Amino acid sequence: MIETFTRWDAAAHLHSKEDARLYLEACAEEDPGDGSLIRAALNDIARAQNMSLLARDAGMSREGLYKALSENGNPTFATVMRITRALGMQLRFTT
Repeated sequence: MIETFTRWDAAAHLHSKEDARLYLEACAEEDPGDGSLIRAALNDIARAQNMSLLARDAGMSREGLYKALSENGNPTFATVMRITRALGMQLRFTT
């Protein structure tokens, strides 16, 4: 019997805003300090939702959103803030 494997995709498991929030928080905690996990998490969350609608709500083109959140993307802080607000989230800092 030959085993086959499929690539695991976080976007397939993000069914609610709470799922997205918890996932983003976990990625932020594990981020190595360069924002790469946060960018990847935002990409997964955006793909789990309607990418075109999110781009419009963030005031971006769909292509611009894909590029900013791609593996080689390097979104500005302003872009990250626009995306998180479009997702209905807020950035908070705690001690």
